Amino acid sequence: MSAANLHDSQALEPLVQGIPKIRSRRGPRCRKPAKLHADKAYDVPDCHRALREQRIGDRIARRGIESSARLGRHRWAVERTIAWLGGYCRLTLRYERHAHLFAAFLALAAAITCYKKLELAN
Repeated sequence: MSAANLHDSQALEPLVQGIPKIRSRRGPRCRKPAKLHADKAYDVPDCHRALREQRIGDRIARRGIESSARLGRHRWAVERTIAWLGGYCRLTLRYERHAHLFAAFLALAAAITCYKKLELAN
């Protein structure tokens, strides 16, 4: 979690470093994703450098050249998830003083959302 007035590009490096190990029944565990898709806000040299150091491929829309529309199918999953979590009033505004309490409510909302989606599938 970060301050609301922090630019997206400044939060990229801590976000990538905070990715947990990906468990797999087949083969070794992956420590990081192979590729990262991002919009124009991340098209700064520091973001490209941080991803190159982590050996993560990037697909970042370039400012002034490309449209972010080509990232639509990847972005849709993120926007949909944020919309689902936005249905929980406690998460729309941050009322908690401590970050760990907000993270707990966020995890609870994600678990409830997953349960509801699984319940509908059956």
